[in-house]
Amino acid sequence: MNFLEERITKDGIVKEGNVLKVDSFLNHQMDIRLFDQIGEEFKKRFEGTEINKILTIEASGIGIACVVARHFDVPVVFAKKSKSINIEGDVYVAEVESFTHKCKNQVIVSKKFINPEDKILIIDDFLANGCALQGLISIVKSAGASVEGIGIAVEKGFQTGGQVIRNLGYHLESLAIVDSMDAATGEIKFREQ
Repeated sequence: MNFLEERITKDGIVKEGNVLKVDSFLNHQMDIRLFDQIGEEFKKRFEGTEINKILTIEASGIGIACVVARHFDVPVVFAKKSKSINIEGDVYVAEVESFTHKCKNQVIVSKKFINPEDKILIIDDFLANGCALQGLISIVKSAGASVEGIGIAVEKGFQTGGQVIRNLGYHLESLAIVDSMDAATGEIKFREQ
């Protein structure tokens, strides 16, 4: 069991509807030492891969992406879920569906922050159905840039997102893959990696 699986086992809470609450350390209150371990691990897993930018989606992916970016010494760009007056000029747009929030959002990235020469590492906290990742991949493709890898903190292996992304040929690294959860007992089973 790796460091993240241990932390999920210790502090994660399984809720009905295949919901895994990790808000005490990952996506509401953030354990920065844990994030630093996550950054170190992604740096190892993508060793030798040329990365010049990290892309994530607001909001809960931003914290992890920022700490991971320190390990790669590259900037972070995050896709916004709504257009604001602060975004000037042309934008890339993709529609994403959130498993957690049960809604569809358009996400946008200013065209000035992703260019054809960019080699992108996509980072996010969770992977369930893969819709958010497919939206981010679409934005990278629209820019003519390349997705060099995808790093996920927690993948729900019993949902189809990971399989879909891997079948598309992307180098996907998930630090913890949950194969099953039981809300009645709180038991979480992780995939051997």
